[in-house]
Amino acid sequence: MKEQLKSLSKGLQVYKEIVNYGKPILASTLCKRLELNKSTMSRILQTLNKEGFITYIEKTNEIIANNLDDSTNKKTKIELIVKATKPLLEEIHKKTKECVYLGIFSNYKVLYLNQIDYSLRKVKTRNNIGLELPIYNSALGKSILAFGNYDLEKLRLNQYTHQTITQLQKLEKTLEEVKQKGYSLDISEYQDNMRCVAVPLFNNENILIGAVGISGTKDRLTKEKLNKLGILLQDITTKYQVIC
Repeated sequence: MKEQLKSLSKGLQVYKEIVNYGKPILASTLCKRLELNKSTMSRILQTLNKEGFITYIEKTNEIIANNLDDSTNKKTKIELIVKATKPLLEEIHKKTKECVYLGIFSNYKVLYLNQIDYSLRKVKTRNNIGLELPIYNSALGKSILAFGNYDLEKLRLNQYTHQTITQLQKLEKTLEEVKQKGYSLDISEYQDNMRCVAVPLFNNENILIGAVGISGTKDRLTKEKLNKLGILLQDITTKYQVIC
């Protein structure tokens, strides 16, 4: 019994560390942070994965924690949103040739529901589907915050790059600018070499669903090009009637 409790305790420690890390994590990093050997960590992760507590990101060794409070209704709604917006994402990708994302609000983070990239580039943006990432320093998140009704005081404005907004007053000013322009930008605020642009997405009843956007390297997506793409995204999304 004592050994079982010890194993359970270690498993909970590992799961807690994955949740609190806030982004995808490698097993080797978990070993170092928790001072566990590789064989023990491997057994724990296999169990957590089998029981549905964690997921390995496709084609990588990175690990994310699954959202355990998802109800059947929420999963069904998500499936409907993904299905209803797929033609829109494909149209955006067709006209921009960039990686396209769909994200929604989830406990003051952005939950990435879908991602489309049919380009032949050797280096592509990693698969973010299923990830919950910071909402205040991404283009998707800014569009959601700007056009939604959320308590910004609940945000923890941690710094990820030297471009990250870490002051609430500055974030509020930025969101006002997003409302005026109709689209939002991420100028390497979460990842140094990446830039993004996004627009809010409303359904046929004019209710905010989330946001759609594109991302790419800063060498390819200049600030001038991002602004042009922002206007293009607005034009494309307003022509689609999303029923969900």
